[in-house]
Amino acid sequence: MRYSVDHKNQTREKIVRAASRRFRSGGAKGVAISDLMRELRLTHGGFYKHFNSKEQLFAEALRQSFEDGAVFILEGAKNAPKGQELKAIIETYLSEYHCEHPSEGCPVSSLAGEMGYHPKAVRMAFDQAFSEYASRLASKYISGKTEKERFSKALVLFTGMAGAISCARAVKDNNLRDTILKSARDSYIQAFCSA
Repeated sequence: MRYSVDHKNQTREKIVRAASRRFRSGGAKGVAISDLMRELRLTHGGFYKHFNSKEQLFAEALRQSFEDGAVFILEGAKNAPKGQELKAIIETYLSEYHCEHPSEGCPVSSLAGEMGYHPKAVRMAFDQAFSEYASRLASKYISGKTEKERFSKALVLFTGMAGAISCARAVKDNNLRDTILKSARDSYIQAFCSA
């Protein structure tokens, strides 16, 4: 049976979105294409009608992950009082919810540690999405005299928060996890939100 172009595009998008969540939750090695396709009620062979390889899917899923992560992280800013948007972003990013739900949040905190082991095409997709994400944060929410200064500050904040979430996810002790999150939240709010 032949499917329409719209159906094929919808199926491809469904695969990318599901892979995006799975990759953020378990890393690239933790995702088997056969399991992913079975979860979506699609055939394993059908995967190759949409993608040449798992690496191609991973590169596309990275872009989707950054977009999903941005929606999640920036949601708090939408509802924050004027002038409190960055504080809301920091609180959302360094929240217990984000810590406990990596499949819904920022891909940097979930996947940065493994990027060095991936092929160039995957790393380039990560680099581009990472830069765009940091630029988006810098242009709207970070203060500074120049674009370069705002971007630099956004990188410090963004990578620092990702590291804090990564460490909080790594520790078994709940009290230590909560201390990491609260200490990071307090420090970043003081450093970036004080007038």
